Amino acid sequence: MTTHTPKNILITGAAGFIASHVANRLIRNYPDYKIVVLDKLDYCSNLKNLIPSKSSPNFKFVKGDIGSADLVNYLLITEAIDTIMHFAAQTHVDNSFGNSFEFTKNNIYGTHVLLEACKVTGQIKRFIHVSTDEVYGETDEDAVVGNHEASQLLPTNPYSATKAGAEMLVMAYGRSYGLPVITTRGNNVYGPNQFPEKLIPKFILLALQGKVLPIHGDGSNVRSYLYCEDVAEAFEVILHKGEVGHVYNIGTKKERRVIDVATDLCRLFSKDPETSIKFVENRPFNDQRYFLDDQKLKSLGWSERTTWEEGLKKTMDWYISNPDWWGDVSGALLPHPMLVMPGGMEERHFNGSEDEKSASYVSNTNTRMLVPTTKNVGSLQKHPLKFLIYGRTGWIGGLLGKLCEKQGIPYEYGKGRLEDRSSLVADIQNVKPTHIFNAAGVTGRPNVDWCESHKTETIRVNVVGTLTLADVSREHNLLMINYATGCIFEYDEAHPEGSGIGFKEEDTPNFSGSFYSKTKAMVEELLKDYDNVCTLRVRMPISSDLSNPRNFITKISRYNKVVNIPNSMTILDELLPISIEMAKRNLRGIWNFTNPGAVSHNEILEMYRDYIDPNFKWLNFTLEEQAKVIVAARSNNEMDASKLKNEFPELLSIKESLIKYVFEPNKKSA
Repeated sequence: MTTHTPKNILITGAAGFIASHVANRLIRNYPDYKIVVLDKLDYCSNLKNLIPSKSSPNFKFVKGDIGSADLVNYLLITEAIDTIMHFAAQTHVDNSFGNSFEFTKNNIYGTHVLLEACKVTGQIKRFIHVSTDEVYGETDEDAVVGNHEASQLLPTNPYSATKAGAEMLVMAYGRSYGLPVITTRGNNVYGPNQFPEKLIPKFILLALQGKVLPIHGDGSNVRSYLYCEDVAEAFEVILHKGEVGHVYNIGTKKERRVIDVATDLCRLFSKDPETSIKFVENRPFNDQRYFLDDQKLKSLGWSERTTWEEGLKKTMDWYISNPDWWGDVSGALLPHPMLVMPGGMEERHFNGSEDEKSASYVSNTNTRMLVPTTKNVGSLQKHPLKFLIYGRTGWIGGLLGKLCEKQGIPYEYGKGRLEDRSSLVADIQNVKPTHIFNAAGVTGRPNVDWCESHKTETIRVNVVGTLTLADVSREHNLLMINYATGCIFEYDEAHPEGSGIGFKEEDTPNFSGSFYSKTKAMVEELLKDYDNVCTLRVRMPISSDLSNPRNFITKISRYNKVVNIPNSMTILDELLPISIEMAKRNLRGIWNFTNPGAVSHNEILEMYRDYIDPNFKWLNFTLEEQAKVIVAARSNNEMDASKLKNEFPELLSIKESLIKYVFEPNKKSA
């Protein structure tokens, strides 16, 4: 039997019901495992679910969305994650009928982001994907054998369809890229901490309030229920003993009709079922029965421990002791709830109090909790500036927000898509900004080679989107700071490599080796006719955050071989604050947005060796050798930054800036 011993586990959605029990169990039983929890704290999550773990030294909580590729990549690398247990999902079937796109976004796209991050980082030893018994669809009422792991998937509602879709992605990444994936499909789970949109906690809270229990249809639908601690133990077993590439049902053969569940609860509350149960309209499609074959998991040594009567009594007692755990949940207790967002539940401390949202991060040594605050917290006196930023999930866009917070400048991120004019107009009308910052754009996933096979998508964002934003900004008399690229030039006879003669702002782009660069040169030319645009040509951006996978230094320090060519580069720690100052000065036109001078790959890696890792070694290869492993050619050039230097005389040369802003702050003591 294969065994797996993890070191650093990322558990997604672990402020939710099932995953919190799993996280608490692992933290309690395995002090040598580091558990990192990632949860966006949606309406059905609660940090109080993780109270048992908050003081454990092997526990860390990060507030964030699995849909953020940058965040996921960052966590996998910085926390050295070797195991992922992926619970995060929208799970309530009723909500999926009225808000199905959210289910696709969370359940399918979110899973895809995680899988892609695993593929790119190449460090994951186990990826446990948590699915549901509902992917099998309805089981025949007279079936005596449950669905086994190889049964056909026949989902019948938007929720189960998105879970089945996510499973297909997991399977594909396992087969195509060799990711060590395991999938689980579970019956209904109940117990303490569950958000009361689900049947059992809903019925308990309604009974506590003396209200009737609403049952969809005639209550004959059959379900199997497992107590949460038994399910947490099942995941503990699968984590350590599960076979890569396999699917495991987590189920019980002890079935109950919904009407029987309601009757048992009435009995526990000493209520008359005849007067306490009300039959309501059925939901659009309510599967009659889900029945699983659980033999495969039992062969690993797991078995159900908690009887129905014992588990139901424990659950009831917990809700009686914690009636306000979830705050105001009146919307969830309706017979047919749609997506409810209880007030005051977006961000909570472990003690349950609402986040005052006054500091940039809530952090203490016990919980090590990371919770970003709301943006644009201004003083009572109106600030003369307000920025509208596009590119929230991008590297530069994210850094801009942090800079605004540091400088006390009110800002908001745009919600509209660049190519959708009406949504941009709505953003401007709602935010009422003084300046627009465009840090959105397609550079490729994970690099510019992606653009070669996705040309229409690249045009849509880089050309159509940027022009639309510039035009809408001009209509509203707003200056747009546009972060562009200097990767539109390459060394030529007039600008030979190593000569110190750089390309100037008025020079015509001469590099068309990649489709990405073509679109950038195209849109730059068209933007010249917009007098409200300040175009900043960024090149090979570098920051002091050497753990960021987009950082040029981080990239080349992880390559087996690198070319060795001098290039102009942009030190973001120095230049992004300058871009804000340029907005304040209402500067326009095209600017080479790089530090003066050029620096080669070898010179940077020599600094990396001298300041960061004395044992670091690397190899060089030629441009001809590089061409064999890339799809699109890469731009190499030196840019003349004298225009920017004249405006900002304090601007450091590239090598001075590298030392001051990047290597000195990260210097490892001898």
